[in-house]
Amino acid sequence: MKIAFKIIFVFVVIVSAGCKKFLDRPPLTTETDETAWTSEEKLRLYANKYYTDFFTGYGDGYTTTGAPLVGFTNSDDMVVRGNQPNFTRAVPNSGIWSYTTIRSINIMLDRIETKMSGVLTPAAKNHWNGIGRFFRAFRYSQLVQSYGDVPFYTREIFDNELDELYKPRTPRNEVMNAVYDDMKFAMQNVRVDDGDQNVNRYVVAGFVSRIALSEGTWQKYYYKNNEQAKKFLELAMEAADLVIASNRYDINTDYKTIFTSKELKGNKECVLYRNYDPATGVTHAIASYGNLAESTLNGPTSDLLKSYILSNGQVWQNATPANASFELTNMIATRDSRFEATFYSRPSALNTGSYYYITKFLPREVEKRTQVDLLGMPPEFTGDKNETDAPVLRYAEVLLNWIEAKVELEELGGAVVTQADIDRSVNKIRNRPLAAEAVAKGIVKTVPLSLAALPADPSRDPQVSALLWEVRRERRMEFAFEIFRLADLRRWSKLEYMDNNLNTDLITGGWVNFQTQLPAVLNNANVGKLAVVKEDGTEIVYNGTNAAAMTGFYRNLENQGRLPFINQSNINPYLTPVGMVQMDDYKARGYKLQQTQGWPQN
Repeated sequence: MKIAFKIIFVFVVIVSAGCKKFLDRPPLTTETDETAWTSEEKLRLYANKYYTDFFTGYGDGYTTTGAPLVGFTNSDDMVVRGNQPNFTRAVPNSGIWSYTTIRSINIMLDRIETKMSGVLTPAAKNHWNGIGRFFRAFRYSQLVQSYGDVPFYTREIFDNELDELYKPRTPRNEVMNAVYDDMKFAMQNVRVDDGDQNVNRYVVAGFVSRIALSEGTWQKYYYKNNEQAKKFLELAMEAADLVIASNRYDINTDYKTIFTSKELKGNKECVLYRNYDPATGVTHAIASYGNLAESTLNGPTSDLLKSYILSNGQVWQNATPANASFELTNMIATRDSRFEATFYSRPSALNTGSYYYITKFLPREVEKRTQVDLLGMPPEFTGDKNETDAPVLRYAEVLLNWIEAKVELEELGGAVVTQADIDRSVNKIRNRPLAAEAVAKGIVKTVPLSLAALPADPSRDPQVSALLWEVRRERRMEFAFEIFRLADLRRWSKLEYMDNNLNTDLITGGWVNFQTQLPAVLNNANVGKLAVVKEDGTEIVYNGTNAAAMTGFYRNLENQGRLPFINQSNINPYLTPVGMVQMDDYKARGYKLQQTQGWPQN
């Protein structure tokens, strides 16, 4: 029987009261602080509650916060029918960081030292200290990426310690240097193997490659601190190298299967995955949001569609007119194979944001059953009944973290990137197997990326080297509609890519020939509301008589771009402000909480 992350909580530890519990089974007994730390198994159960905090997967039931597709609609990959999501533009009244998880982890680390010295062997003690420090590092990295400087604690803080509870923010570098130490300790001490679906050294290292790459690029681009950047980028490479050198993982599964399988156990691309099983009451709703039966407001932007490389390695601007065409059938045939695995093969009026339906998370057999065989939708792909497993940490990410860190380090004076490096990472991913259904459509693997012949992309950001541009393109194609895009833009200091005034391709969706593909949409209700945008930017509004001209990138004229957020006084879209209520609370108790950098100070 599958149980999400093997979490079967049989007790509730009193010392963590106040922490959110994720229970797949009802608690059967209650432990006290005196009895909870008497065995390694009880310690494991205490630590297991962090799994769904940090490893969201596809979420729980209808809860999709932190889940792909619908949990991250604010990016340059996604157009939303109506108003585009806005960045925070004013300091809120409420809202501040949560230290519940930090407190709980610090309690765990304290009890390992004070209550379990006679229970754990030295190696087991180091392992569990490594687990605790890994989760603490993970949480602090999330806090600093959101807020910058944050108060830093390495022990349990009590209610009467006002100087600690209301301490000033700790400088980001001080926090992240401690995170660095925690991550290094975890990589050296967490067990190589601790059982299926338990965090092991390679899971730790895979996430360290993500965290360290993020911090290294934040330091390079936002803080302009090359010393800190090199420190963390080198750690990202070290961590990824640990995973790669293990020879445990591989790119051996076709792209779509990774996201649509009911059983990822044994899949060598999944460093960590999340099980879903209705028998334990653990299901999700992500596949239902792309089941081709329900209307959705979210779809791909023209900007994302244009970014896909052709399978021959060319960008669309430099391709033959036939290959460059944005007609959907042609894009499926000529673009990187991930395009075919991500989108439905015909424009669909159910996707009112873009008319291109995202089916990356829907199994091919369900698509065939409902769209070709015209049979009913299987119940498990409706509502929150989905059973497909979620890849939480993929080997492809580790490879792309590694090559990006190496390219960034070369720009900081590090070793030169070689073709062997590209073959080890980008080209290994491009060489993944193709699904039989894709092969039957004529889909081929994208040619290897060559350092000697990098694409000459006219749309490349001139501040980004040609090689780094292609590595970032690879991330965009590989992780489309997952959890990374907005975080990537932030750490690269490239949120201007999401400014609708600078990039009009963010407000349009898929290329549609309405007269032949969606003639029913050309009705009186859409007169003056529907438009298409040609390759040269010309916009044609449907007037009821110009059906023959309605071919281009779809635009709903109700769509409104984001409100200004770049170069605005007292607005910092890169870091989150703390609420006025919290600042006033500090002040009322005789303390001062500094507002986040770039926001008006109280």
